[in-house]
Amino acid sequence: MIDKLIEKIKKTGAPIVVGLDPTLKLIPPHILKAAFDKTGETPDGVSEAIFEYNKGIVDAICDIVPAVKPQIAMYETFGIAGLIAFDKTVKYCKEKDLVVIGDIKRGDIGSTSEAYAQGHLGKVILGGKEYRGFDEDFATVNPYLGSDGVKPFMKVCAEEKKGIFVLVKTSNPSSGEFQDKEIDGVALYKKVGEKVAEWGEELMGKNGYSYVGAVASATYPEQGKLLRKIMPNTYILVPGYGAQGGKGADLVHFFNKDGLGAIINSSRGIIGAWQQEKYAQYGEAAYADAARAAVLDMKEDISSALS
Repeated sequence: MIDKLIEKIKKTGAPIVVGLDPTLKLIPPHILKAAFDKTGETPDGVSEAIFEYNKGIVDAICDIVPAVKPQIAMYETFGIAGLIAFDKTVKYCKEKDLVVIGDIKRGDIGSTSEAYAQGHLGKVILGGKEYRGFDEDFATVNPYLGSDGVKPFMKVCAEEKKGIFVLVKTSNPSSGEFQDKEIDGVALYKKVGEKVAEWGEELMGKNGYSYVGAVASATYPEQGKLLRKIMPNTYILVPGYGAQGGKGADLVHFFNKDGLGAIINSSRGIIGAWQQEKYAQYGEAAYADAARAAVLDMKEDISSALS
């Protein structure tokens, strides 16, 4: 799947992943009203509204971006109804030939990680038939439990030709409380990066990049520069662009000299573009057109920075 992701990045010229992280505040009122008129103001109504909202955005951007990244917490908020919206969203995105990165941040003891990996990237056999859970193409993985928590995901990735992005340096303000602490004179995030590079050597794609990727934030460009050197064959998923303060100029060092090696995430900055002054002319009815315009502006910003 890393090879498909790279080919789609080349085709679109957009190393961009759109975060499908819906909240009630971001969904246009007319979509919520239509859903609630049918089902009442219930989790089922929210589920329907979320899917319709996502569908509109996906239809507007699927020809100009290679990938989307639904954050499962935004769906879990509404219980089973929310997970139904998550599942429908993943399936619809795959129908549109988008690469789907499940932002699930899982990682546990071996048997539990194996179950997570099967549920999100793999399959189970029942009655001699294969059944797949959420069936994303990639998943984000928390490495805090060490190899025990990551290797089960790698095993499923090898079987399914899928991938993972391992948390290395995250975008939240307090990330440094642990990630920047030094162990034997070396920052923890650097040690994790070194381990990701080691894991990656076991699962290489034909384009020279591993199925084992990393997450490193645009809000910490100097650390990104160091991690790029540590992980030359690792694709880096870069959050923190846009609403969290990152901009195109912060991204240069996350890329390799071949112009590849990184994919930049924006969530609220795109799916909530209709609420921004810059895109106010679109209004709530054309929220998806505002999202498309925001993607094109982001693409230009990144392209200008790289050139």
